[in-house]
Amino acid sequence: MALKSLNQLRFVRTAIIACRNRWLQLRYGISLGSRVSVSLSARFAPGRRGDIVVGNETLIAFKTFLYTRVPSTGECRPIRIGNRCFVGGGSVILPGVTIGDESIVGGGSVVFEDVPARCIVGGNPARVLRRDIEVGPWGRLKGADENTDRMYYGIVT
Repeated sequence: MALKSLNQLRFVRTAIIACRNRWLQLRYGISLGSRVSVSLSARFAPGRRGDIVVGNETLIAFKTFLYTRVPSTGECRPIRIGNRCFVGGGSVILPGVTIGDESIVGGGSVVFEDVPARCIVGGNPARVLRRDIEVGPWGRLKGADENTDRMYYGIVT
């Protein structure tokens, strides 16, 4: 029997991600909020249990790397990611960084300093590109659903 859509396998993906999230909590002591989505290729290097905290409805995309140990001193500095954030693919979050609620980290960014709430950052080093944004779950920008409908389905709301 052929698949009509990959969405028919969505339940498998959801189950695998739930297992991975639980493994991250048990193995590394990473604190994950409710409805967090962490890519299977995201990597974590906490120095101690509880050094990485991820808020509710946050998405951490593919090939993202978070580490808490300062290489020169060996000191561990915790990473905090707020609620409803999106961390783009290939990003690196360095030790001691706090990402505020409802923020977006652009793909490939290297975050050295704290990110204020409700803003978009990008680049190497990451800098604020836009402030006072409105996002929904997983850091999805407000209006993104309407744009998707318009682009793919020709629906004008």
